[in-house]
Amino acid sequence: MLHKCSLLCVALVLLSCARKPGVNPLPQATTTVGSADADRPYPVARITDGVNACWFGYYDKQQLDPTGRYALGARVGFEGRSPTATDTLHIGLIDLRSDNEWIPIGRSLAWGWQQGCMVQWVPGERQEVIWNDRDGDRFVSRVYDLSTGQTRTLPQPIYALAPDGTFAVGTAFQRIQNLRPGYGYPGVPDPTANEKAPADVGLYRLDLRTGEERLLIPIEEVADLDYRGESVVDNWHWFNHLLVSPDSRRVEFLHRWRAAITDRQEMATGGFTTRMVTADAATGQERYVVDPSGNSSHFVWRDPNHLLVWTKPEGREWGFWLLTDKTQDKELIGGEVMTQNGHNTYVPGTDNAWVLNDTYPDADRKQTLYLYHVPTGRKVVLGRFLSPPRYQGEWRCDLHPRTNQQGTEVFFDSTHEGLGRQVYRIDITDIVKGS
Repeated sequence: MLHKCSLLCVALVLLSCARKPGVNPLPQATTTVGSADADRPYPVARITDGVNACWFGYYDKQQLDPTGRYALGARVGFEGRSPTATDTLHIGLIDLRSDNEWIPIGRSLAWGWQQGCMVQWVPGERQEVIWNDRDGDRFVSRVYDLSTGQTRTLPQPIYALAPDGTFAVGTAFQRIQNLRPGYGYPGVPDPTANEKAPADVGLYRLDLRTGEERLLIPIEEVADLDYRGESVVDNWHWFNHLLVSPDSRRVEFLHRWRAAITDRQEMATGGFTTRMVTADAATGQERYVVDPSGNSSHFVWRDPNHLLVWTKPEGREWGFWLLTDKTQDKELIGGEVMTQNGHNTYVPGTDNAWVLNDTYPDADRKQTLYLYHVPTGRKVVLGRFLSPPRYQGEWRCDLHPRTNQQGTEVFFDSTHEGLGRQVYRIDITDIVKGS
């Protein structure tokens, strides 16, 4: 089922590339589909089959292996509805140098349209891939070793991995599913569904080798913090969007709350307040509300001390603000051109000079994919991609752009060809290396 011969070849190639750094030939075959409405024609290549619904998921996960040859992907045979507990997601490697061959490696019963099943390469590993799954009445994570074809199971699902590859952080996905549908998973009842601020769930740390888990930050303790001088305890609280700092010493999470549980589709699109909190990743202590505005949205760590966040600080305009951890210091980045919320990351290998970003659909249902050069304020539009009207709410298809680990290629999910969601790539070498 898992094509062990193909996987053995994958493992051997990865080991070979590890011995020969810099080996990175172009893919043998791509499907060039063009990029609509770009400032100049940046060729866009589809790397998925155009038949199944194919995508990767969130923008802050590592999709490409260290050699740049294998892209992770997920696919399923339907769209346009929420997944059920019995819908199986198929996980595979896409060989970019062998006609985009799909090599299956596993399946998942714990997934959503926005973040998939959190499939990603384990940092520092050329052989290990991790994703979330369901095992009976509990969510777990699977670690797959390409060199052996073996899978081991960890007792909790993961939300984000530490860059040093030693641990993950996570939270209660069944609670997220109740309070922000589409970002959790169906199939496991929430034992705290009747509690507004439970004490026994929150942010946990999971050792990737031993499976040891520790609850670091209970929801109850963070819900007890005043918001603009007033108590918010009497609301429905949850954590979302966890991310570990580049030095693996701090963890960020969004603390969210809503006053009432309403219609599922309404809850999937908004109606909550958010504040951004950081803490010590080993102990859960040294907690700091780095963005108390209530407006924190998409973000990325720039370095161990700074986060680039779409927000509206109190008394300031909406924009991408560079926040200094454990202080209220902030700086507006790209204020003239990065004027819309998007999924932002820094391009590797550019000393944080380039930001990769996207937008939500405009009035013409076009999503813009672009690069922003921080030192000069230059914006390079890679393309504007049509998102048909049916892609809204919980099953919308955001571009969620990612790069390879070399920072030379962009990968994104899109529906602009009319083939359902598919995965695409653009070579950005000339742009980022020519700056």
